[in-house]
Amino acid sequence: MLRYLPLILAVALIVYCVFDVLGSDERARRGLPTTVWLLIVLLPFVGGVVWLVVRRRAPHAGAPGARGGGPVAPDDDPEFLFRLDQERRRRQRQDGSDRPDDGSTADGSSTADGPPAA
Repeated sequence: MLRYLPLILAVALIVYCVFDVLGSDERARRGLPTTVWLLIVLLPFVGGVVWLVVRRRAPHAGAPGARGGGPVAPDDDPEFLFRLDQERRRRQRQDGSDRPDDGSTADGSSTADGPPAA
């Protein structure tokens, strides 16, 4: 029975990798067509190991580029901050308010409680 173990392991690895290739997306396949990966995976042990190494190093679909796989806080997400700024500007235009949020008006005078600017 022990002499059949390498054959059973090779078949199991090939079957697993074939289904993994078929269920993968373009980024995980690193631009190679599915048929090419299937031919690579059919090589006993070597093909399966190559696929598993390439698949492990492929970026995940939801992960940001340089960061890890965890979620990004809203105040660290540039896209969220950009959309927030656009929404704030849109609301200012709708309200007819031309003054920015930093406490100064469009002509440069301050809106703070103090003496008027000269």
